Formats: sequence, C-alpha cells, structure tokens
Amino acid sequence: MTLSSSISLAFTVRRCEPELVAPAKPTPHEFKYLSDIDDQQTLRTQSPVIQFYRNETAMRGQDPVKVIRKAIAETLVFYYPFAGRLRKGPGRKLVVDCTGEGVLFIEADANVRLEQFGDALQPPFPCLDELLYDVPGSSGILGCPLLLIQVTRLMCGGFIFTLRVNHTISDATGLVQFMSAIGQIACGAQVPSVSPVWERELLHPRNPPRVTFLHREYDEMPNTKGTLIPHENMVLRSFFFGSTDVAALRKHVPLHLRTCSTFEVLTACLWRCHTIGIRPDPEEDVRVIFVVNARAKFEPPLPIGYYGNVLAHTVAISSAAKLCKNPVGYALELVKKAKANVTEEYMRSLVDLIALKGPPPITFVRTYVVSDLRGAGFKEVDFGWGQPVYGGPALVKMTSFYIPFRNHKGEDGIVVTFYLTGPAMERFEKEIESMIKDPPIDRFENTNPTFKRSTM
Repeated sequence: MTLSSSISLAFTVRRCEPELVAPAKPTPHEFKYLSDIDDQQTLRTQSPVIQFYRNETAMRGQDPVKVIRKAIAETLVFYYPFAGRLRKGPGRKLVVDCTGEGVLFIEADANVRLEQFGDALQPPFPCLDELLYDVPGSSGILGCPLLLIQVTRLMCGGFIFTLRVNHTISDATGLVQFMSAIGQIACGAQVPSVSPVWERELLHPRNPPRVTFLHREYDEMPNTKGTLIPHENMVLRSFFFGSTDVAALRKHVPLHLRTCSTFEVLTACLWRCHTIGIRPDPEEDVRVIFVVNARAKFEPPLPIGYYGNVLAHTVAISSAAKLCKNPVGYALELVKKAKANVTEEYMRSLVDLIALKGPPPITFVRTYVVSDLRGAGFKEVDFGWGQPVYGGPALVKMTSFYIPFRNHKGEDGIVVTFYLTGPAMERFEKEIESMIKDPPIDRFENTNPTFKRSTM
C-alpha cells in the first residue's frame, strides 16, 4: 500500500466566458419524469469528474476544445434531456423540462504540463477549483444546467476534461455512456454505438406499493457519542493497493472464505480499520454502506442504453466491539451477506419505500460509505487522444471510491480515497499498514499446496 503524495503545484488557468452548448439540431420539447431511484435524497447533488489526457502526435493540429465542444452539441441531439432543466412536478416528483437550452461549457488554458502533476493524478487534485470553475448560479439542483464541462489545454499538448453532473439524471454507468458517445462522435461516428434509453417508468412503484425489506441503510442514527464526522479539520488522502497488498489482506481471511472477491475483502478490511480510526463507543453500532449497480439484478434486464440511476445502498451493521475484536472473517461475512441482499425484489421494495415515505436520507453517523467505480469505464473514455492517464471522481468527501489506477511503476491496482479527521486518519493508516506488513502466518498454504487465491 502506498499513500498518495501531496505535491504543492501552483499554476494559472485562463478561462473564457462560460457558454451554453445546445443540441446541434432541434430536439423535442417535452417533460420527462425521473424514476423514484433517481429521486433519492443522496442523489440530489452535483458530482464532479476529471479526466487527464496526454498529447497525442496523431492529433497534431487538432484543438481538443473545438473537437469536444462540437461533439457535445452533436451528442446532445441523442441525449437531449441533458440540455434541459430539472423542475419540481406534482407531488414533489422531479421532471426534466427538455428545453434544449444546453449545457454549460468553459474553454480554458493552463500554464502547466501534464508531467508536472507527478503522482498527484489521483484525489485530492491541486487547483481543482481552477480546473472546474463553479459558474455562479449554476450549482443548484432545480432550474440549472444539468452539466458543466470545462476543457483545459495544457502546455504539453495534453488537456484536462472536467465535468459536473446533476446526479439525479444519471449514475456513473450512465454518465460514462454519455461521455463515451461524445468520444465516439469526436472520433468521427455519426451516431453513438449505444442508443440512449430513457424509460424511467421501468423503475416506478408497484400498485399498490409494498416494502418487503427493512432497508436499514436509512435508519435514523442519533449522534449520541459525538462520532459523526465533522466538516472541519478533515484530511483527504488516497491509498494505492496493488495485487501484493490485496494478497496480504487476503491472508487474514479464513480458508472457507478465500474465494471472496477483491471488493469484498478490501471492504471488510477497510471497514474494520475505519472503525478503529474513528474510535466509537464499543457498544455503538457501526456500519458500512456500499453502492451497488443493480442493472444486472432485473429480469428481464433493463434495456441496453438505459442511463438513469440504478443504484442501491446496502448496509452491513455490527457493534464496534465485535467488528474490531473479531478476525476479518467476521466483517467479511457481513459484507457478503449485505451484497447478496440486493436483488430485483430489493430494488422494487426500495422504489416502493421512496413512493410511500419520500426520498429518505442516508445517515453518515459511524458509517463507512463505499462506491466501487472500477467497472464504470471512466478510464476507457477516448475523445481521440487515447485513454486518460486518470479518469474518475474529481472531488471526494463522505464516500470512499475504489478507482482503477496504474501507478508510476506501471503496476495496476486500486486507489481508495479516505476523508477523516487528522487523528482518525493516523490511526487508520497505522492499522491498515499493520495488516499488510504483518499478515498472519498462512497455515493453509503449507498444508494445502493446491490452494490458489482468487485474483483481482
């Protein structure tokens, strides 16, 4: 495991005036309702993404700003709801008014080269406010542009593509589908390879609604012991876990659980270390909530091209004492059980819960929240300059993201982001380093030489 190095990199960004990029052709003016999954309280936010691209000799003479701006306009013909504005409909239901007004776009130049970022090509990013300018009046959920895009040229010929999306419109999978469509059209395609599908009615409530799960991810958790994460004196750090690190963590897992996935073992270990870091009262409940892309859970499947939110937040709960004193296998079994809970019926139950009680908030009290973005596809988005050096979340706070990453040594692995108070971060680092550097003696490998660990 390696900790991201915080470099002090100062540079200047010169921005043009923000402009609205509208669809290249007339589009329908209609109202499109969001699904009840889109309408979750946790998704009523703006989510930023950042992509770093190298100079590409084959694109010499091409201006990434002009290429991408033109491709956005053409892509919005197919994804025209993105060019509209969100309104509040009857019964608090959110609806997209497809006005065709467009998305906000900023052209910019920075006096810095890509190589100057060094190992900082993972959160936290230096000068992020300069690379994704918060246009005054643009960051609301209702009545504002649904997308803000800034393309910043670098002195080396590379560029940085930053984007902020209204999360109610799309999850990471849907957003990557849209970004990939921009890339395909930028590279000369006439239409996207995947046709966008709205059809949010597929995730409307049943008649009558019936809640068949407890959905404890929405429990009201009083902050009785002062363990709610404060918003001051916080530290954001990223940790790189290579295959050797994951193998070391897997040695803490009992033999009958060794077939667990990388996500499961990493989440179990990090949940335990996170809890040790925040030091809750031993008898208090702590929890891990992880975001599940539930597209594969439906039968028949949701249509290919569906770009709305299909997210569930499932939870594992334990007393702090049991989690910290038991071996990792205890946490791992809780994680596996919570993950298995997400079925089509679970999603239907969630939709019905939202319809009956309104979009409930998720509590962050004594909670480790995880979102696995390794399969989202940000690293594959190509605007003609090849794949990005880094692609994924730009700003990280209450949620830990698992981000695919290749370090400066050429080793593939996972970057995990953490946002904790300074003292809690120090305790967390010490605990996870101890697990990796001093794994238990692996008795099973000596007695069962045919055993093979599952790979990443």
